[in-house]
Amino acid sequence: MRNKVFFACLCLFLAQVLTACGETKKEDVPAAVTEEATKAPTSEPTSEPTKEPTSEPTKAPEENEEMRDLTTMELVRDMGIGINLGNTFESCGSWITGNTPTSFETAWGSPVITEAMIAGMADAGFGVLRIPVAWSNMMGDDYTISEAYIERVTQVVDMALANDMYVIINIHWDGGWWEKFSTEKEECMYRYTRMWTQLCDAFGAYGDRLMFESLNEEGCWNDIWNRYGGTSGKSTAYALLNEINQTFVDIVRASGGNNAKRHLLIAGYATDITLTCDPLYEMPSDPAGRMAVSIHYYTPVGFCILEQDESWGKVQTEWGSDSDISELNGYMRQLYDTFIANGIPVIMGEYGCVTKNKTPEQIRNFLTTVCETAYDAGICPVLWDINFTEDASWSIYNRNTGKMNDSALAEKFLAIAQKDTVPERP
Repeated sequence: MRNKVFFACLCLFLAQVLTACGETKKEDVPAAVTEEATKAPTSEPTSEPTKEPTSEPTKAPEENEEMRDLTTMELVRDMGIGINLGNTFESCGSWITGNTPTSFETAWGSPVITEAMIAGMADAGFGVLRIPVAWSNMMGDDYTISEAYIERVTQVVDMALANDMYVIINIHWDGGWWEKFSTEKEECMYRYTRMWTQLCDAFGAYGDRLMFESLNEEGCWNDIWNRYGGTSGKSTAYALLNEINQTFVDIVRASGGNNAKRHLLIAGYATDITLTCDPLYEMPSDPAGRMAVSIHYYTPVGFCILEQDESWGKVQTEWGSDSDISELNGYMRQLYDTFIANGIPVIMGEYGCVTKNKTPEQIRNFLTTVCETAYDAGICPVLWDINFTEDASWSIYNRNTGKMNDSALAEKFLAIAQKDTVPERP
């Protein structure tokens, strides 16, 4: 259950860790806090969702669609800028009632997704839609994913493709079973293999506008290596993520068809920039040579994550000082030098900030500066976004109106998306 008690426990743990290390930057904040505690709703729904999708479930193409002769670097550049369909198909929790795709799709505050909602995102200039998914929500024996769940995600994939967008699908936090890789590796690897084998079959005929992402932020195991201090176990932790990512590539390529040439997104270590740029992190071996690396950006934590002061950190309501800009440029240079300069494209799979207790001007300044700085460096920035409700933070695009909440921000994003520049080192 994702509630205030869960978040408080995570904050207590984080406070102990950060006190010992003297750090409060988001680059060092555990993924469990940034991904699961700050984005999930803090209250349970009061009623069972009653609305089901009105359109007929769609099916994967019967014949293989086009796979163009594009490098992954060219494809990532063609994506432009993107947006996440957050708090939707990755919602999970034992308190969720019902056993239909809609039960989960709407559990964390999203309405049932329609083509009009996706069309509004495309009109706003977003060229790629990242769809986080918790496939275990509807799963049977032997980790068999429900056909109904796959079909509903397929519908939304088709909506995005129909609006000339790229799509990224992944296995997201998915109830947190990822943490067991450190203690139950064989079973977890079997589960992972079973899931991606099914997904490769379900989506294998789609063309190159659909990208698979190996996992989300969960590629880190603090019980193997305490990344907040010391090096004991570090090489073992990195080796485990490298093995998972290699397994992912092997599964996809072995499934044949378009998957033999599909462009793939490979998760960095905790999707943390510095940790992913570490020499211990290795891109998998890929016979197709079609891979990009995924990182996330929520820096500084006081501005991006905190809505108010906590025991482990102070809220930052303003952003844009010389030191803030220098920090951003430093991280983008690190990515450029480590990956882009060596022919490996980068997708910033998530970036964003909480919107509570901040002015529209400050939110606008942070989001557009990060977006443009990343884009100018050749990185595809994908905004973390959830549906607008009266008490929701992280909401930039309003699915109820099909418009951006801030028209001035919308204009700036559109201008970035329409830029035609050659990537340069920040």
